[in-house]
Amino acid sequence: MKRFSKNLNGDDSSKHLDSDTHNALRDPDRNAGLSPMRVMGIFVACLIVLSVLFSVNVVLRDPPSDAVYGASKARVLEVEPNKSSEDQFSESVEVPKDKLLGGLLTAGFDKGSCVSRYQSASYRKEMPHKPSSYLLSRLRSYESLHKRCGPNTESYNKAVEQLKSGHHPSSLDCNYVVWISFSGLGNRILTLASAFLYALVTNRVLLVDPGVDMVDLFCEPFPEVSWFLSMDFPLKNQFDSLGQKSPHCYGEMMRKSNLTNTDELVLPSFVYLHLSHDYNYQDKLFFCNQDQSFLEKIPWLVVRTDNYFVPSLFLIPSFEQELNNLFPRKETVFHFLGRYLFHPTNVVWGLITRYYQAYLAKADERIGIQIRVFDTGTGPFQHVFDQILSCVLKENLLPETSGQDFIASPSGRPKSKAVLMTSLSSGYFEKLRDMYWEHPTVTGEVIGIYQPSHEEYQQTEKQTHNRKAWTEMYLLSLTDVLVTSSWSTFGYVAQSLGGLTPWILYKPENRTAPDPACKRAMSMEPCFHAPPFYDCKAKTGVDTGALVPHVKHCEDMSWGLKLVDRSDEL
Repeated sequence: MKRFSKNLNGDDSSKHLDSDTHNALRDPDRNAGLSPMRVMGIFVACLIVLSVLFSVNVVLRDPPSDAVYGASKARVLEVEPNKSSEDQFSESVEVPKDKLLGGLLTAGFDKGSCVSRYQSASYRKEMPHKPSSYLLSRLRSYESLHKRCGPNTESYNKAVEQLKSGHHPSSLDCNYVVWISFSGLGNRILTLASAFLYALVTNRVLLVDPGVDMVDLFCEPFPEVSWFLSMDFPLKNQFDSLGQKSPHCYGEMMRKSNLTNTDELVLPSFVYLHLSHDYNYQDKLFFCNQDQSFLEKIPWLVVRTDNYFVPSLFLIPSFEQELNNLFPRKETVFHFLGRYLFHPTNVVWGLITRYYQAYLAKADERIGIQIRVFDTGTGPFQHVFDQILSCVLKENLLPETSGQDFIASPSGRPKSKAVLMTSLSSGYFEKLRDMYWEHPTVTGEVIGIYQPSHEEYQQTEKQTHNRKAWTEMYLLSLTDVLVTSSWSTFGYVAQSLGGLTPWILYKPENRTAPDPACKRAMSMEPCFHAPPFYDCKAKTGVDTGALVPHVKHCEDMSWGLKLVDRSDEL
């Protein structure tokens, strides 16, 4: 390679040719004394040399922008060092299949500021579903709206001044949903997607309270204008005091007025929506059509929630057609919104890619096992490990082990499976690792067991803890097969981001491994853990999981609701 690099730097390339060829090139008349065979040989030699020089010149001067890394089935990118970003990545040599995810993402972002936005597609299989053309159109429309109305724009500044005055404005160009950062990371991701969908169907602009670490974890999803609230936002200091007894709380307004007609309510400058798990009957009126008619007149809606409330949006009549147009396939809601909104920052993407390339990339198959234990006391618990093992063996996700000392792979080259385990405890990982280390598999497959971290207990307000949590959710979403724990929003995020329909581990009772140990989910959608059970028209209780075919009760929580595309419960 050195000899050709000199040629590209302007040195005389002819000195690398044999003497006859050299002379023939410099003095064509000398060819007259050569035999025809000799002339033909010189001509062929010239063509070969020029062809090689041209090829090397093209490669060195104009390399393609994206490349594939490694020999595994998954397409993995390595990026060239980017001096402007916090972490070092490598750029690939081959263009990825679809880095804009079928038009879900828009081009035009600075690649160095958020490497994951365009690299993530190369770590995944093709998206199992394609976004509807209507969803793509509405996302582009929303981006235009956000650019016009987002923080520090003229329209935003005008709306903030109206908010400071405390009076309901006669008219405003833009209306807003303000999301308060609240609860654990899995909950925050799910609720932020819920708030964005609500903003999308009501033509509002979503603004995000950065909390303690949102800026550290997630890239900006919209071009040119931030989605994060500025520190001087006039209501920011009131977030902690907003609650169910606040005079601005919609449920409290309805309770005090004791009205059945929202038209009689005085229009405030903003309304606080309390949609957390402890909300009451009046708070839940948010999901009624008539109450939405009132709320659409309020320019500022501030929401605190730890619920993925999307399924109940599909039960609001005025939203029904719009949501059906956006998502003809109902189980793709969070899959598309999550892939659109949540891009790991460079520091988190470095954690993800380094771990993936070191432990998962070269395996023939990747299996994720997400463990969340709600039992009190110090684990690991034997019944939990027994349940995990029963699930993966009975569902043929992992092979049985043998009592023999050695079993050769029938193909000569053993098939490899990488198992990614996530848990606050390291005990389950250690038990499974030792089992496959100490005993061969009956199939001859090689099983590698990996766990990135074991934090022992949840530390919601700790920056490094949440970086690791986001990293592990994302790594789980890159697996081929997934096992998750009941009631866990951590698992919900991973399955939906990855487009995976998981096996769900039943919640153990009385510290006994359930039989069967797990069940295949109906869809990859998350579960709404605390939905309302109220018929707004009849003003009476109703089973909201039996109203429409695409909203059913969850497999892991009998009273929860989730979106499905089949009317039968598996």
